[in-house]
Amino acid sequence: MKLVIQRCARASVTVSNEVVGAIDRGALILLAVARSDSEEEARYLARKVSKLRVYDDADGRLNATIAESGGAFLVVSQFTLYGDCRKGNRPSYIRSAEPGKAQYLYKVFVRELSNLGHQVETGRFRESMQVELVNDGPVTLILEREKEDPE
Repeated sequence: MKLVIQRCARASVTVSNEVVGAIDRGALILLAVARSDSEEEARYLARKVSKLRVYDDADGRLNATIAESGGAFLVVSQFTLYGDCRKGNRPSYIRSAEPGKAQYLYKVFVRELSNLGHQVETGRFRESMQVELVNDGPVTLILEREKEDPE
């Protein structure tokens, strides 16, 4: 599983001219699921994201969690994070999970964040989405956790 986490002042997702998810202060998370991923990776990364200390504390240092800063999460599926551009000009998505598995693990990740007490908004899986973001900082991190692919 691969995540791109962007701290934001606000973010939203629109599908067919309808805003389907929006947050103010918090983090936009772009999430991709690999073929080798399981619920273990989804839950682990949700807990890890929940505890990241990348928000300003009272002294203005990056030392507070999202809960301490009063923020929320906007989670958007993005299989293209596993696009391999090393050969040719057309990316290969061979490492991306098939849609059914990807959607299931996406939901596990979102549910785990919610179970940890966070406000979580989402995009729409397998839809063409317009994502708007006002980056805060900017602070952008990449987190990965993937089992070894047997092939």
